Amino acid sequence: MMIDGLVSGRLYGEAQIRTGQNGKRFVTCKVRATAGDGETLFVNVIAFDEEVQTALLALGDADSVSLSGALTPKVWTDKNGLVKPALDMVAHGLLTAYHMQRKRQAVHSPTADGHTVAGTDDDL
Repeated sequence: MMIDGLVSGRLYGEAQIRTGQNGKRFVTCKVRATAGDGETLFVNVIAFDEEVQTALLALGDADSVSLSGALTPKVWTDKNGLVKPALDMVAHGLLTAYHMQRKRQAVHSPTADGHTVAGTDDDL
């Protein structure tokens, strides 16, 4: 079963560049997300889209990220024998705090007299 979804969380470790058997590059990473019940959920992410790859590689461990893409539910067993949920995602879209800053600047560009719109000069 595959679901199109949006996952927000923090990068767990660094994103890694890989090369497939066909010679094409892709990027993998793990994202720690918190489920509605407060439980931590790991999302195994793979990205084939070049823009998503570049953005993931620019992030560091524990950076916040939101990803959209095809999700596949999985389970894994920890070292104590407990079964835990996980998700695999083929990411096709990404949003970070950096992207939000750029979007805000584009939307709230200076007026004709060179002033910015009030309330749009925050640090994000």
